[in-house]
Amino acid sequence: MSTQGWAFKRLYATGTRSVRGIEAVLTGFPPTPAESVVKLPASRERFFTLADVLGRHGYDTGFYYGGESHFDNMREFFLANGFTRIVDRKDYRTPAFVGSWGASDEDLFGRADQQFRELNAQGKPFFGLVFSSSNHDPFEFPDGRIDLYEQPKQTRDNAAKYADYALGEFFRKAMASPYWENTVFLVVADHDSRVFGKDMVPIGNFHIPGLILGGGIAPRRDARIVSQIDLPPTLLSLLGIADPTPLVGQDLTDARRLQPGRALMQYDRNLAWMEGNDVAILQPDKPAQGYRYDPASDQLHPQPLNPALARRAHAYAMWGTLAYEKELYRLPEKAKPTLTSTPRPKP
Repeated sequence: MSTQGWAFKRLYATGTRSVRGIEAVLTGFPPTPAESVVKLPASRERFFTLADVLGRHGYDTGFYYGGESHFDNMREFFLANGFTRIVDRKDYRTPAFVGSWGASDEDLFGRADQQFRELNAQGKPFFGLVFSSSNHDPFEFPDGRIDLYEQPKQTRDNAAKYADYALGEFFRKAMASPYWENTVFLVVADHDSRVFGKDMVPIGNFHIPGLILGGGIAPRRDARIVSQIDLPPTLLSLLGIADPTPLVGQDLTDARRLQPGRALMQYDRNLAWMEGNDVAILQPDKPAQGYRYDPASDQLHPQPLNPALARRAHAYAMWGTLAYEKELYRLPEKAKPTLTSTPRPKP
């Protein structure tokens, strides 16, 4: 599908866990050495999310999952911060397949498509966060859906192929549906499947796929370096929503921005800030160090640290903790919805 939408060639996750990916894509919050805000106590009320701002514009806001939504504190965080609809394991009456992680991806995407069709028929704009889970150990999925990539059946690559199958079936339905033309879709990984390496931050293991598509999205391949935290402001811009928000990511629809781009990556207690291929790595109680990243070989080579680069790295590293502690990462209680002059399709 990357030829049919806006594909990101150098998109980087902020962390190595699903809740870190949810944090970045849903809230735009930069990573910190602490746990994801999804699991922290002070973010369980009025913490900024896309669901919060879109709900103020009249959107139905839903989380769709095949497993138990209380996992990783997702349910409590979502309901406290803008979501009004939670669909999880108990809501699948006759699922095609149930594994250790709950109902299969095809059940998940089928339920999401059904809900989106109903909301569209009601004339109700909607925001749906659909969270796939089949591609997780022990890699369970139904028989007869794919030609196995390898033997035995329950391997990561076979599960990934099944997840692709389920996602592809969803988009075949969506592209033929009444809601396709006025919907913006984001398909993005929460994190890479394997994060390891001898480097202080193994940058290549943060490289993830990302694609924006829909009836109003022109195909393109974007070679800029992009962070997960850039996706929320970009989605709001595509929808024509200009409310003031605490988002610190960049609006990728602005061609003047992010040349060649930048990304931040949290690995244990280390943080990498990459601009182009220049990298500053921060470690606790140690001076920042400079590197040059070679994407072709996935190697970091030491180089003198650029002081300006280090300052920006420190600013982003410190902002998240400061914003959380001082409860700055939220919308005003009664913010008035604001639209740009050219509203775009609604998801």
